[in-house]
Amino acid sequence: MVKDLYSVLGVSKTASEAEIKSAYRKLARKYHPDLNKDNKDAAEKFKEISAAYDIIGNKERRQKYDNNEIDAEGKPTGFGASGFGGDGGFYSSYGAGGNPFGGGFSGRRSAGMDGGFDFSSIFGEDIFSQFGGAQGFQGGARRSRKGQDIAYTMKINFLDAVNGSEQKVFLGGKNINVKIPAGTTDGQTLRLKGLGQPGINGGANGDVLITLNVLPHPYFRAEGKDIYIELPITPKEAVLGAKITVPTLTGKVAVKVPPYSDSGEKLRLKGKGIKSGDEIIILKIVTSQTKNSELENVLAKMPDVNIRSF
Repeated sequence: MVKDLYSVLGVSKTASEAEIKSAYRKLARKYHPDLNKDNKDAAEKFKEISAAYDIIGNKERRQKYDNNEIDAEGKPTGFGASGFGGDGGFYSSYGAGGNPFGGGFSGRRSAGMDGGFDFSSIFGEDIFSQFGGAQGFQGGARRSRKGQDIAYTMKINFLDAVNGSEQKVFLGGKNINVKIPAGTTDGQTLRLKGLGQPGINGGANGDVLITLNVLPHPYFRAEGKDIYIELPITPKEAVLGAKITVPTLTGKVAVKVPPYSDSGEKLRLKGKGIKSGDEIIILKIVTSQTKNSELENVLAKMPDVNIRSF
């Protein structure tokens, strides 16, 4: 029984070029052999719809088909119907039952075709390198492609981030030393070039992308290159002044709290931050939660002072 190419694609004889192309793309996605590896019927169906589209999807060949100048296999009708006249380029690939994934395609169009369909418009530019059966296209040559990147998340403590450190990551069956630069911030991503998935057809290996989650510190916080720390002081230390030992990124140092200091006042330790940054000490007056009668008597004898402007 002679096939009707319009019926093969499920369109009417009056369908527009856009309608024919759309119908073919939907069917090509559905029946592509590389998406139906164990389904021989799908491969045959794909071959059939591709053959149909190559004729009615081409304006000149469609006109010849509608005028009965060529048949459903692209062979000329009437005189000279040897199978290689007229549109014989197509027949040499399909008419004799040839494999549509053999030498008949060059990756984008059939050899000898002057208007073959661009398969990359169906699946994207890398369709022939993504599918395992792609080596049949372009006579066995495939595009080289970079391997996929590997995403990895690593938690590091605050001091390792600000001072810099070296961490071990287990990737691809082996331990990899990862250098954490000094001043690393939360959410920063490190790229390890060439340690991702292998490249395809000689392409470069992918990379490893490590997103760093910096864990909070009990009392330090970073803002740019500066380190901030809140220093609790007693009312006595605030009024009389004091010498207090405070932590820094490189060890403890003694600082002088000036007499009559107030909450929120800042002391600066030059060069004690990240790289060339500073450490900023924010004073916070904290009263004792333990009842102190002597302190209460002293404070009761003090004159009232208006410290509010409202």
